[in-house]
Amino acid sequence: MKTNGTLNGVESKSDEIGYHPISKMLKRNKELWDLFTTCEEYKPPMLDQHGRFPHYLSNNRFIFDPRVSKLLIESGLNVEYPENKKFAICLTHDIDTVYYSRSILGSTYSAFKYLKDGHVKDALKMPFHKLYKKWNPLWNFKKIMALEDKYGAKSSFYILSLSKSDKDFNYELEDLEHELGNIIDCGWEVSLHGGHNAYNSLDQLKIEKTNLEILLGKNVIGYRNHFLKFKVPYTWELLSKAGFKYDATFGYADCVGFRNGMCHPFKPFNLNTNNTIDMLEIPLTIMDCTLFDYMKQDIKGAWETTKMLIDTVEKYNGVITILWHNTYMLGDKLRFYDKILKYCSGKNAWLTSGANIYNWWSRDNI
Repeated sequence: MKTNGTLNGVESKSDEIGYHPISKMLKRNKELWDLFTTCEEYKPPMLDQHGRFPHYLSNNRFIFDPRVSKLLIESGLNVEYPENKKFAICLTHDIDTVYYSRSILGSTYSAFKYLKDGHVKDALKMPFHKLYKKWNPLWNFKKIMALEDKYGAKSSFYILSLSKSDKDFNYELEDLEHELGNIIDCGWEVSLHGGHNAYNSLDQLKIEKTNLEILLGKNVIGYRNHFLKFKVPYTWELLSKAGFKYDATFGYADCVGFRNGMCHPFKPFNLNTNNTIDMLEIPLTIMDCTLFDYMKQDIKGAWETTKMLIDTVEKYNGVITILWHNTYMLGDKLRFYDKILKYCSGKNAWLTSGANIYNWWSRDNI
Protein backbone atom coordinates (compact mmCIF):
# COMPACT_ATOMS: atom_id res chain seq x y z
CA MET A 1 0.00 0.00 0.00
CA LYS A 2 1.06 3.56 -0.60
CA THR A 3 -0.55 6.62 0.93
CA ASN A 4 -0.52 10.25 0.00
CA GLY A 5 1.97 10.86 2.83
CA THR A 6 -0.25 13.04 4.97
CA LEU A 7 -3.64 12.96 6.56
CA ASN A 8 -5.02 16.38 7.41
CA GLY A 9 -1.49 17.69 7.38
CA VAL A 10 0.00 15.03 9.66
CA GLU A 11 3.00 13.02 8.47
CA SER A 12 2.11 9.36 7.93
CA LYS A 13 5.20 7.73 9.42
CA SER A 14 4.48 8.32 13.13
CA ASP A 15 1.37 6.25 13.55
CA GLU A 16 -0.58 4.32 16.15
CA ILE A 17 -3.34 2.70 14.11
CA GLY A 18 -0.99 1.03 11.68
CA TYR A 19 -1.02 2.97 8.45
CA HIS A 20 -2.01 6.51 9.43
CA PRO A 21 -1.78 8.72 12.52
CA ILE A 22 -5.53 8.85 13.03
CA SER A 23 -5.84 7.75 16.65
CA LYS A 24 -6.44 11.31 17.83
CA MET A 25 -9.08 11.81 15.17
CA LEU A 26 -10.82 8.54 16.01
CA LYS A 27 -10.68 9.24 19.73
CA ARG A 28 -12.67 12.40 19.07
CA ASN A 29 -15.37 10.11 17.71
CA LYS A 30 -15.96 7.73 20.61
CA GLU A 31 -18.35 5.52 18.65
CA LEU A 32 -15.83 4.84 15.88
CA TRP A 33 -12.92 4.52 18.29
CA ASP A 34 -14.83 1.93 20.30
CA LEU A 35 -15.76 0.14 17.08
CA PHE A 36 -12.20 0.09 15.74
CA THR A 37 -10.70 -1.15 19.01
CA THR A 38 -13.60 -3.61 19.61
CA CYS A 39 -13.67 -2.50 23.23
CA GLU A 40 -16.90 -4.46 23.74
CA GLU A 41 -14.92 -7.69 23.34
CA TYR A 42 -12.55 -7.05 26.25
CA LYS A 43 -15.10 -8.12 28.85
CA PRO A 44 -17.81 -9.98 26.95
CA PRO A 45 -20.97 -10.88 28.88
CA MET A 46 -20.89 -14.36 27.31
CA LEU A 47 -19.39 -16.31 24.42
CA ASP A 48 -20.80 -18.88 22.01
CA GLN A 49 -20.37 -22.65 22.33
CA HIS A 50 -16.90 -22.43 20.76
CA GLY A 51 -15.68 -19.66 23.02
CA ARG A 52 -16.07 -16.96 20.35
CA PHE A 53 -17.54 -13.49 20.51
CA PRO A 54 -20.41 -13.68 17.98
CA HIS A 55 -22.01 -10.89 16.01
CA TYR A 56 -25.35 -11.42 17.71
CA LEU A 57 -23.77 -10.12 20.94
CA SER A 58 -22.18 -7.11 19.27
CA ASN A 59 -23.38 -3.53 19.35
CA ASN A 60 -22.28 -3.16 15.73
CA ARG A 61 -25.63 -3.16 13.94
CA PHE A 62 -24.06 -1.74 10.76
CA ILE A 63 -21.96 -4.80 10.01
CA PHE A 64 -22.12 -4.27 6.22
CA ASP A 65 -20.83 -0.70 6.49
CA PRO A 66 -17.03 -0.25 6.94
CA ARG A 67 -17.51 2.98 8.83
CA VAL A 68 -13.93 3.35 10.08
CA SER A 69 -12.45 2.78 6.62
CA LYS A 70 -15.00 5.22 5.21
CA LEU A 71 -13.72 7.88 7.61
CA LEU A 72 -10.12 7.20 6.55
CA ILE A 73 -10.92 7.63 2.87
CA GLU A 74 -13.00 10.76 3.45
CA SER A 75 -10.15 12.19 5.55
CA GLY A 76 -7.59 11.84 2.78
CA LEU A 77 -6.28 8.28 2.84
CA ASN A 78 -5.09 7.37 -0.64
CA VAL A 79 -4.55 3.66 -1.22
CA GLU A 80 -2.64 2.29 -4.20
CA TYR A 81 -2.23 -1.29 -5.40
CA PRO A 82 0.03 -2.98 -7.98
CA GLU A 83 -0.66 -2.30 -11.66
CA ASN A 84 -3.11 0.48 -10.74
CA LYS A 85 -5.66 -1.97 -9.32
CA LYS A 86 -8.45 -0.15 -7.48
CA PHE A 87 -8.95 -2.65 -4.67
CA ALA A 88 -7.80 -6.10 -3.57
CA ILE A 89 -9.30 -9.53 -2.97
CA CYS A 90 -7.40 -11.62 -0.42
CA LEU A 91 -8.21 -15.22 -1.38
CA THR A 92 -7.82 -17.84 1.34
CA HIS A 93 -8.52 -21.52 1.95
CA ASP A 94 -8.62 -23.32 5.30
CA ILE A 95 -7.66 -26.98 4.86
CA ASP A 96 -9.52 -28.66 7.71
CA THR A 97 -10.19 -31.92 5.93
CA VAL A 98 -8.56 -33.85 3.10
CA TYR A 99 -10.07 -37.24 3.94
CA TYR A 100 -13.83 -37.62 4.26
CA SER A 101 -13.21 -39.97 7.13
CA ARG A 102 -10.37 -42.03 8.50
CA SER A 103 -12.81 -44.85 9.26
CA ILE A 104 -14.57 -47.37 7.03
CA LEU A 105 -17.92 -46.37 8.52
CA GLY A 106 -17.32 -42.71 7.71
CA SER A 107 -16.28 -43.46 4.14
CA THR A 108 -19.38 -45.61 3.69
CA TYR A 109 -21.57 -42.75 4.94
CA SER A 110 -19.92 -40.31 2.53
CA ALA A 111 -20.42 -42.78 -0.32
CA PHE A 112 -24.10 -43.03 0.57
CA LYS A 113 -24.47 -39.23 0.47
CA TYR A 114 -22.91 -39.11 -3.00
CA LEU A 115 -25.23 -41.88 -4.16
CA LYS A 116 -28.24 -40.08 -2.71
CA ASP A 117 -27.29 -36.94 -4.66
CA GLY A 118 -27.03 -38.95 -7.87
CA HIS A 119 -23.22 -38.95 -8.08
CA VAL A 120 -22.80 -42.68 -8.72
CA LYS A 121 -19.18 -42.56 -9.92
CA ASP A 122 -18.06 -40.56 -6.89
CA ALA A 123 -19.93 -42.93 -4.60
CA LEU A 124 -18.12 -45.91 -6.06
CA LYS A 125 -14.74 -44.20 -5.68
CA MET A 126 -15.29 -43.14 -2.06
CA PRO A 127 -14.07 -46.35 -0.33
CA PHE A 128 -10.74 -45.95 -2.17
CA HIS A 129 -10.27 -42.18 -1.88
CA LYS A 130 -7.36 -42.49 0.56
CA LEU A 131 -5.46 -44.86 -1.72
CA TYR A 132 -6.01 -42.97 -4.97
CA LYS A 133 -5.76 -39.23 -4.44
CA LYS A 134 -7.20 -38.47 -7.88
CA TRP A 135 -10.42 -40.15 -6.72
CA ASN A 136 -10.61 -37.89 -3.66
CA PRO A 137 -12.72 -34.73 -4.34
CA LEU A 138 -11.08 -33.00 -1.35
CA TRP A 139 -7.56 -33.52 -2.69
CA ASN A 140 -8.16 -30.55 -4.94
CA PHE A 141 -5.19 -28.23 -4.42
CA LYS A 142 -4.15 -28.28 -8.06
CA LYS A 143 -7.77 -27.79 -9.14
CA ILE A 144 -8.11 -24.71 -6.93
CA MET A 145 -4.86 -23.21 -8.23
CA ALA A 146 -5.79 -23.92 -11.85
CA LEU A 147 -9.11 -22.12 -11.40
CA GLU A 148 -7.44 -19.12 -9.77
CA ASP A 149 -4.67 -19.05 -12.35
CA LYS A 150 -7.32 -18.65 -15.04
CA TYR A 151 -8.01 -15.22 -13.56
CA GLY A 152 -4.38 -14.34 -12.79
CA ALA A 153 -5.03 -14.89 -9.08
CA LYS A 154 -2.98 -16.25 -6.19
CA SER A 155 -4.25 -17.41 -2.79
CA SER A 156 -3.27 -18.65 0.67
CA PHE A 157 -3.69 -22.18 2.01
CA TYR A 158 -3.88 -22.42 5.82
CA ILE A 159 -2.78 -25.88 6.99
CA LEU A 160 -3.55 -27.58 10.30
CA SER A 161 -0.49 -28.83 12.19
CA LEU A 162 -2.18 -31.20 14.62
CA SER A 163 -1.23 -34.32 16.57
CA LYS A 164 -3.36 -37.44 16.38
CA SER A 165 -4.74 -36.72 19.85
CA ASP A 166 -5.89 -33.20 18.91
CA LYS A 167 -9.52 -32.39 18.26
CA ASP A 168 -10.44 -32.43 14.54
CA PHE A 169 -7.25 -34.23 13.54
CA ASN A 170 -7.75 -35.40 9.94
CA TYR A 171 -4.35 -35.64 8.28
CA GLU A 172 -0.64 -35.84 8.96
CA LEU A 173 1.46 -32.92 7.74
CA GLU A 174 3.63 -35.44 5.91
CA ASP A 175 0.57 -36.52 3.89
CA LEU A 176 0.60 -33.09 2.23
CA GLU A 177 4.34 -32.57 1.84
CA HIS A 178 4.40 -32.94 -1.95
CA GLU A 179 1.26 -30.86 -2.45
CA LEU A 180 2.46 -28.04 -0.20
CA GLY A 181 5.82 -27.94 -1.96
CA ASN A 182 4.03 -27.61 -5.28
CA ILE A 183 1.79 -24.85 -3.93
CA ILE A 184 4.81 -22.81 -2.84
CA ASP A 185 6.79 -23.50 -6.02
CA CYS A 186 3.86 -22.20 -8.09
CA GLY A 187 3.77 -18.90 -6.16
CA TRP A 188 0.82 -19.52 -3.84
CA GLU A 189 1.13 -19.22 -0.05
CA VAL A 190 1.16 -21.88 2.67
CA SER A 191 0.65 -20.70 6.27
CA LEU A 192 -0.65 -22.03 9.56
CA HIS A 193 -4.22 -22.87 10.48
CA GLY A 194 -3.98 -22.96 14.26
CA GLY A 195 -5.74 -25.74 16.20
CA HIS A 196 -8.66 -25.27 18.55
CA ASN A 197 -6.59 -24.01 21.49
CA ALA A 198 -3.70 -22.33 19.69
CA TYR A 199 -5.30 -18.88 19.80
CA ASN A 200 -4.96 -18.96 23.58
CA SER A 201 -1.52 -20.57 24.00
CA LEU A 202 1.88 -19.20 22.99
CA ASP A 203 3.49 -22.60 23.47
CA GLN A 204 0.96 -24.28 21.17
CA LEU A 205 1.39 -21.59 18.53
CA LYS A 206 5.15 -22.08 18.55
CA ILE A 207 4.88 -25.87 18.35
CA GLU A 208 2.45 -25.87 15.44
CA LYS A 209 4.36 -23.14 13.61
CA THR A 210 7.69 -24.93 14.02
CA ASN A 211 6.29 -28.27 12.83
CA LEU A 212 4.92 -26.69 9.66
CA GLU A 213 8.12 -24.73 9.03
CA ILE A 214 10.24 -27.88 9.35
CA LEU A 215 8.08 -29.60 6.76
CA LEU A 216 8.15 -26.61 4.38
CA GLY A 217 11.78 -25.69 4.95
CA LYS A 218 10.85 -22.02 5.21
CA ASN A 219 9.38 -19.45 7.58
CA VAL A 220 5.61 -19.19 7.99
CA ILE A 221 4.34 -15.61 8.28
CA GLY A 222 0.53 -15.93 8.11
CA TYR A 223 -2.09 -17.31 10.46
CA ARG A 224 -5.76 -18.11 10.85
CA ASN A 225 -7.23 -20.00 13.78
CA HIS A 226 -9.49 -23.01 13.39
CA PHE A 227 -13.20 -22.17 13.87
CA LEU A 228 -12.17 -18.49 13.82
CA LYS A 229 -11.41 -18.70 17.53
CA PHE A 230 -9.94 -15.42 18.70
CA LYS A 231 -9.54 -13.42 21.89
CA VAL A 232 -9.15 -9.63 21.67
CA PRO A 233 -6.45 -8.36 22.14
CA TYR A 234 -4.69 -11.40 23.62
CA THR A 235 -4.44 -13.51 20.45
CA TRP A 236 -2.80 -10.68 18.49
CA GLU A 237 -0.16 -10.30 21.20
CA LEU A 238 0.54 -14.05 21.20
CA LEU A 239 0.81 -14.18 17.41
CA SER A 240 3.32 -11.32 17.45
CA LYS A 241 5.41 -13.06 20.11
CA ALA A 242 5.29 -16.31 18.13
CA GLY A 243 6.80 -14.56 15.11
CA PHE A 244 3.81 -14.29 12.78
CA LYS A 245 3.61 -11.21 10.58
CA TYR A 246 -0.11 -11.16 9.80
CA ASP A 247 -3.39 -12.69 10.92
CA ALA A 248 -6.51 -13.36 8.86
CA THR A 249 -8.86 -14.66 11.58
CA PHE A 250 -10.63 -11.47 12.59
CA GLY A 251 -14.19 -11.86 11.33
CA TYR A 252 -17.45 -13.25 12.68
CA ALA A 253 -18.38 -16.87 12.10
CA ASP A 254 -22.10 -16.12 12.32
CA CYS A 255 -22.27 -13.08 10.02
CA VAL A 256 -20.29 -11.74 7.08
CA GLY A 257 -19.16 -8.12 7.08
CA PHE A 258 -16.75 -5.76 8.81
CA ARG A 259 -16.20 -6.73 12.43
CA ASN A 260 -14.57 -3.48 13.52
CA GLY A 261 -15.66 -1.21 10.67
CA MET A 262 -12.48 -1.82 8.68
CA CYS A 263 -12.14 -2.96 5.08
CA HIS A 264 -8.39 -2.27 5.09
CA PRO A 265 -5.58 -4.16 6.81
CA PHE A 266 -4.62 -2.55 10.10
CA LYS A 267 -2.38 -2.87 13.11
CA PRO A 268 -4.54 -3.60 16.20
CA PHE A 269 -4.57 -1.27 19.17
CA ASN A 270 -4.35 -2.79 22.66
CA LEU A 271 -6.50 -0.78 25.07
CA ASN A 272 -4.85 -2.48 28.05
CA THR A 273 -1.36 -1.27 27.14
CA ASN A 274 -2.42 1.78 25.11
CA ASN A 275 -0.08 0.65 22.33
CA THR A 276 -0.24 -0.70 18.80
CA ILE A 277 0.44 -4.43 18.46
CA ASP A 278 3.20 -5.42 16.04
CA MET A 279 0.88 -7.50 13.87
CA LEU A 280 -0.96 -6.76 10.64
CA GLU A 281 -4.58 -7.86 10.66
CA ILE A 282 -6.13 -8.62 7.28
CA PRO A 283 -9.74 -8.80 8.46
CA LEU A 284 -11.95 -11.61 7.25
CA THR A 285 -15.07 -10.45 5.41
CA ILE A 286 -16.75 -13.51 3.90
CA MET A 287 -16.58 -17.19 4.88
CA ASP A 288 -18.40 -19.78 2.80
CA CYS A 289 -20.06 -21.60 5.71
CA THR A 290 -21.10 -18.26 7.22
CA LEU A 291 -23.19 -17.56 4.14
CA PHE A 292 -24.68 -21.01 3.68
CA ASP A 293 -24.71 -22.58 7.16
CA TYR A 294 -24.88 -19.81 9.74
CA MET A 295 -26.91 -17.26 7.73
CA LYS A 296 -28.87 -19.99 5.87
CA GLN A 297 -28.73 -18.18 2.53
CA ASP A 298 -29.48 -19.87 -0.75
CA ILE A 299 -27.22 -19.42 -3.77
CA LYS A 300 -29.11 -16.35 -5.02
CA GLY A 301 -29.18 -14.61 -1.64
CA ALA A 302 -25.56 -15.46 -0.94
CA TRP A 303 -24.49 -13.96 -4.24
CA GLU A 304 -26.43 -10.75 -3.63
CA THR A 305 -24.73 -10.40 -0.23
CA THR A 306 -21.29 -11.22 -1.64
CA LYS A 307 -21.68 -8.81 -4.57
CA MET A 308 -22.79 -6.04 -2.22
CA LEU A 309 -19.74 -6.50 0.02
CA ILE A 310 -17.35 -6.62 -2.95
CA ASP A 311 -18.86 -3.42 -4.38
CA THR A 312 -18.61 -1.73 -0.98
CA VAL A 313 -14.90 -2.58 -0.61
CA GLU A 314 -14.26 -1.39 -4.16
CA LYS A 315 -15.88 1.95 -3.27
CA TYR A 316 -13.38 2.48 -0.45
CA ASN A 317 -10.32 1.04 -2.25
CA GLY A 318 -10.09 -1.64 0.39
CA VAL A 319 -9.22 -5.30 0.78
CA ILE A 320 -11.94 -7.94 1.01
CA THR A 321 -10.82 -11.27 2.45
CA ILE A 322 -12.70 -14.34 1.28
CA LEU A 323 -12.40 -17.76 2.93
CA TRP A 324 -13.43 -20.70 0.73
CA HIS A 325 -12.67 -24.14 2.19
CA ASN A 326 -11.46 -26.92 -0.08
CA THR A 327 -14.58 -28.82 1.05
CA TYR A 328 -16.69 -26.13 -0.66
CA MET A 329 -14.91 -26.54 -3.99
CA LEU A 330 -17.62 -28.90 -5.22
CA GLY A 331 -20.77 -28.47 -7.30
CA ASP A 332 -22.72 -25.24 -6.81
CA LYS A 333 -20.22 -23.93 -4.25
CA LEU A 334 -17.33 -24.36 -6.69
CA ARG A 335 -19.28 -22.51 -9.36
CA PHE A 336 -20.04 -19.80 -6.78
CA TYR A 337 -16.32 -19.33 -6.10
CA ASP A 338 -15.64 -19.19 -9.84
CA LYS A 339 -18.31 -16.49 -10.09
CA ILE A 340 -16.56 -14.46 -7.39
CA LEU A 341 -13.25 -14.66 -9.25
CA LYS A 342 -14.85 -13.73 -12.56
CA TYR A 343 -16.75 -10.78 -11.08
CA CYS A 344 -13.71 -9.38 -9.26
CA SER A 345 -11.42 -9.93 -12.24
CA GLY A 346 -13.88 -7.98 -14.36
CA LYS A 347 -13.59 -5.11 -11.90
CA ASN A 348 -9.79 -5.11 -12.28
CA ALA A 349 -9.23 -6.12 -8.67
CA TRP A 350 -5.93 -7.46 -7.38
CA LEU A 351 -6.68 -11.12 -6.60
CA THR A 352 -3.91 -12.28 -4.34
CA SER A 353 -2.71 -14.05 -1.20
CA GLY A 354 -2.40 -12.89 2.38
CA ALA A 355 1.40 -12.92 2.10
CA ASN A 356 1.30 -10.65 -0.94
CA ILE A 357 -1.08 -8.28 0.84
CA TYR A 358 1.25 -8.20 3.84
CA ASN A 359 4.35 -7.56 1.74
CA TRP A 360 2.66 -4.76 -0.21
CA TRP A 361 1.22 -3.18 2.93
CA SER A 362 4.61 -3.26 4.62
CA ARG A 363 6.40 -1.33 1.88
CA ASP A 364 5.95 1.91 3.78
CA ASN A 365 7.19 0.32 7.03
CA ILE A 366 3.65 0.27 8.34
